Amino acid sequence: MENTVKVISAAQGEFLGVAGDNYRVIIDGAGTSNSFSVFDMTIPPGGGPTPHSHPDIQEWFYVTEGELEYKTEAGKVTVTRGGFVYIPRGGAVHCFKNVSTETARVLCVVLPAGLEGFFREFGVPVAQGEFPPPLVMTPELLSRLGNLNEKYGQKTYPPDYLD
Repeated sequence: MENTVKVISAAQGEFLGVAGDNYRVIIDGAGTSNSFSVFDMTIPPGGGPTPHSHPDIQEWFYVTEGELEYKTEAGKVTVTRGGFVYIPRGGAVHCFKNVSTETARVLCVVLPAGLEGFFREFGVPVAQGEFPPPLVMTPELLSRLGNLNEKYGQKTYPPDYLD
């Protein structure tokens, strides 16, 4: 890894609308020799990804605002500001959802980097605080998602998979 200190201001970063949420790419693999990437995820009420897994990636989630309901095959838990969730490598199926009436924010660290590529290809550029409409899963979108899942070593599951 390149031995260079990096300072990223609150005004920097790339904003992506991913499945109705707003993800700020704080630092990606290009800035960390692909060691990790960091995202500031803003999740509107009702937002959050469907159940998914990625066996070669671990994720850390630190809730900075609001609350999110995290689900795994082990159960579900509501995580509030200051709470932390760790998803280890190995393919644990997981998801989170904002079940409150307020916007939530979570700092997400992904090791190794690479998931930002999925977000860039599946999402759309947006402004800070802008939320794209929630996705409607058409046959074309499902096909595109399947291709991206294969490319990025991820698998998605039906929305009720962890219920």
